[in-house]
Amino acid sequence: MSLPKKMSLTTTMQSALLIAALLVSGGGLCEFARADDSAPPWPTKEWRTSTPEQQGMASASLADLIDFGATHELESLLVIRHGTIVAEAYYAPFRLGVKHRMNSATKSVIGTLIAIALKDGLLDSPDHRVVDFFSGRTIANLDDDKRAITIQNLLDMTSGLDWTEPLGEGRPKSMFDMERSADWEQFVLDRPMAAKPGAVFNYSSGNPQLLSAILTKLTGQSALDYARKRLFEPLGVSDVFWRSDPSGVSIGGYGLFLEPRDMAKLGYLYLRNGVWDGREIIPPSWIERVRHASVEMNLRDFRYANLFWVAPASNAYLANGYHGQRIFVMPTLDVVAVATGTGHSASIGKEIEMIADAVKSDTALPPDAAGQARLASRIQDVGTEKPQPVGETPEIAKAISGKTYRFADNALRLSSLELNLDGPVPSYAYEIKTGRPDHPVERFEGPIGLDGVYREAAPASQGITVAKGAWSYDKSFVVQFGELGGDNMQRAILSFEGKGVDVVFVAESGPGAKLHGEVVD
Repeated sequence: MSLPKKMSLTTTMQSALLIAALLVSGGGLCEFARADDSAPPWPTKEWRTSTPEQQGMASASLADLIDFGATHELESLLVIRHGTIVAEAYYAPFRLGVKHRMNSATKSVIGTLIAIALKDGLLDSPDHRVVDFFSGRTIANLDDDKRAITIQNLLDMTSGLDWTEPLGEGRPKSMFDMERSADWEQFVLDRPMAAKPGAVFNYSSGNPQLLSAILTKLTGQSALDYARKRLFEPLGVSDVFWRSDPSGVSIGGYGLFLEPRDMAKLGYLYLRNGVWDGREIIPPSWIERVRHASVEMNLRDFRYANLFWVAPASNAYLANGYHGQRIFVMPTLDVVAVATGTGHSASIGKEIEMIADAVKSDTALPPDAAGQARLASRIQDVGTEKPQPVGETPEIAKAISGKTYRFADNALRLSSLELNLDGPVPSYAYEIKTGRPDHPVERFEGPIGLDGVYREAAPASQGITVAKGAWSYDKSFVVQFGELGGDNMQRAILSFEGKGVDVVFVAESGPGAKLHGEVVD
């Protein structure tokens, strides 16, 4: 079934209900989705869909998985068996057809591009020394150990470079320092050595940053452009955004945005041993090395290889990103799953366990009308925001509406803010200083839901902003906002007094801020 890329919330829900009805009835979409098909399907243009039972999975178990996602900060969840979507949920306000930030799952894509460069003959060997690609640079702390770092060391997080980026709780100091530097590759290359190459696993977004820069040197184009031609285009992936560093190098450790269905295509490519519709994209030996990872991580039950996390006891591996952005590959079960989220509460082990528990047979199961109905109901429920009664508009809403509050220079670059909260369509408008003489400020505006339901602004360069707000008991206005799929939801508390407004930003991740603005007559 092919769905439009951009759909309204109403259209999306209508489509979801139609899909749910067809799945429960066993008609329409289900006719061509059979667990005993001899040839695997190729979702280049569209994914097939069926009931879970037709692919040997239990609807009731998948309904439990959907519920787990609702209580563990998930924004989307897809389960694919035998090349067929058997469960697909989007947790409101996130929805179908929107790209999601992949965070560190980007690393696995960089690794995949290195594999393709090897296949293309652009890279001679993963044992090639890294410093050879940066011979024109003066590198600090250069010793025999640093000279010995190989591409494979970068892929396995065993470069030995000194780097602070904890996998658990803790501040990723080195990553933040890299972001503040003018030359990211130089920053990474200049790090002192903390261990011999290949000796110790140490997680680092600096390693894939060097790999991205090396890809640019090998291909003469950014990792994004190389991926478009050699990876995304063959898979039928077109809706892509990838952040770049100040030098124009695609960020290697994070920064890639894909729709969840397209993330699943990457997993499916690995599940099919690097082959897509008869064409080898990735060398099978590359995937074998992932499946038989030998590098011990500093986390129990996990190993690492080629920028993938591996769970040997579960016969599973995954691309894994901050806040639960995950592409699971489970070869022995013929399963691919995708989860995107906004928090840390969903454990990898629990997600793998629940997905595996839903697999009951290698062939089709008898229909389960009750289980299918429950699954369809849970998918509909998590994808629907629940409007709340809107109380009487307070007098302060009328007093501040339409006024423009201006702010002194600040780290957030917020220049002005205007709210209109007493009309039929509550809205906001704000301006950000760009630092560009030719375009000093950029204006953003959109609606605000006052009934507990997010409202969407028109799509813009930064994505689709959603916002909702409510007046608190002390007459402060609390607004929640962020980009759909951006993993960046924030809360701002606005307190008004006379001609002034105090704004406290509370970020779900990262530092907050406090600002003061004044109405300028």
